[in-house]
Amino acid sequence: MPHPLFMMAALFAAAALIVGMLLPIACRMAHRLDFLDRPGGRKKHEDDIPPVGGLVIFPVFMLLALLTGDAPPSFIACAGAVVLLLAVGGLDDRFALPARIKFITQFIAAFIIVLIGGVRVQGMGDIFGFGPLWLGWMAIPFTVVAIVLLINAINLMDGLDGLAGGLGFIVCFWLWLCALSAGDQSHATVLAIMMGALIGFLYHNMRHPWRAQARVFMGDAGSLSLGLVLAWVAIDMAGHPDQSAIMPMTVAWLLALPIMDTCGQFARRVSQGRHPFDPDHNHFHHHFVTAGLSVRAATASILLIAFLYGLLAVAAEMMQWPQAALTYPWIGLLFAHIFMSMRPRRFRKLIQRIFHIKGEE
Repeated sequence: MPHPLFMMAALFAAAALIVGMLLPIACRMAHRLDFLDRPGGRKKHEDDIPPVGGLVIFPVFMLLALLTGDAPPSFIACAGAVVLLLAVGGLDDRFALPARIKFITQFIAAFIIVLIGGVRVQGMGDIFGFGPLWLGWMAIPFTVVAIVLLINAINLMDGLDGLAGGLGFIVCFWLWLCALSAGDQSHATVLAIMMGALIGFLYHNMRHPWRAQARVFMGDAGSLSLGLVLAWVAIDMAGHPDQSAIMPMTVAWLLALPIMDTCGQFARRVSQGRHPFDPDHNHFHHHFVTAGLSVRAATASILLIAFLYGLLAVAAEMMQWPQAALTYPWIGLLFAHIFMSMRPRRFRKLIQRIFHIKGEE
């Protein structure tokens, strides 16, 4: 019987190779079918780009996970929810569906995971230092809202080449490390497959010395599905603090950037009398580019921040810090992020000072 780590490495490599080889084929088909994301309006890319990344990543991920026979029991419900989001997200990428249809679909997907898969946040642990916090009857609505929030958070972060995929890889990496540490082989296996699939995608999507810009986008189908999978695996691993591979506040730090940026954008738009889902160019990642960084440097900087958040959280988890030691700094950082998000110009000036970029006074 092969060692579990060897099997995970093999599955990682298989997912990366299959996705990496299928994406060029999918791109050629997309060009023939005129399934393209064209520049214009809020879209600043220069060429017509196929938004087919998610339509390759997630079928490969689900097929390999099912073939292992080692996926968690709730994986079937997750796969069903992903298929739903892929279908609706793909239609949205092609025809621009009304926002309410996407929103309703996200809630249906969340209910599939919660009610059919049995995945839910039973408790938050001792996050405030006053004893364990159990959710009781609130477990189902809280989990559904948390899943929908994260689906949208990842979707809203998908604004620079390599950003959403890179963030997904980093979160999966830290969750994988925690699963290994806890002896949770089933979650570690599916996370290894997910990381491999994302690496295969990032080769074609992230800017690097051999590629000046993305040749494929993840698309709404991909970013919505990525948010769903991250929510599913994180809650499945952390939902019952007494029996979990990872504590809830560790998960909150791993997902801090997308959650905080979503809260910041919602707060700013509502304060301006706008709908919280109104699109604009004042997201966290937009500030880096507007401040004067290249797309490659902006993506690398944001991913470094996400990696460091994860390093802090996982180190605290392994050193068995009290959860409250992570809760209060997280809350403080959330309010600081909201404060700065409501002042975009000040946010950009701060970035310019940090990176020594000359900008407007």
